Amino acid sequence: MLVLDANILIRAVLGRRLPALIINYAATVRFVAPEVAFAEAREHLPRIAAKRRDSVEVYLALLESVSEVIEAVDVETYAVSEKEARKRLLRRDPDDWAVLATALAFNYTIWTEDTDFFGAGVATYTTDRVELFLKSAGTNRSTDASRQNQPPPFRQSPSTKIKSWLANQPLTPLPPLHLSSHSAIL
Repeated sequence: MLVLDANILIRAVLGRRLPALIINYAATVRFVAPEVAFAEAREHLPRIAAKRRDSVEVYLALLESVSEVIEAVDVETYAVSEKEARKRLLRRDPDDWAVLATALAFNYTIWTEDTDFFGAGVATYTTDRVELFLKSAGTNRSTDASRQNQPPPFRQSPSTKIKSWLANQPLTPLPPLHLSSHSAIL
């Protein structure tokens, strides 16, 4: 139910509060990130490790362990939303399209520190506010008796599970568009 971008993945490796939040809610909240966000995190971690005079191997191993809880989503899964995501981020950072496309494809919320997502039409939380979302999402899911004894989602094959879930979502027709004389801008 939350799409994480690369900066949150990096903070999951480097931080204290953020990993605790993820671990505390992993049984009741789905955490996903596009594969490209993991690749971006892998790209930045060596520079951060060098700057801190820490071991890059440790940072990369921590990122790998994070991927046990935060599932990587392959591009084929969210590619259906690429055009819309790129359109919404047109005057912002176009490299963020995969995170937004993932959120659009699943109707999920974004967890980020990047202001480019604000106003993109998807609920977006920063770390200082995300626990409000996590508490309500965890409460909503944990009260569903049919899910209480199930393992956390996406444990075997996230891409297959996500594709299957998307394929089973009902298509809701859009209401007809009524243009008026004030619609000349369109």
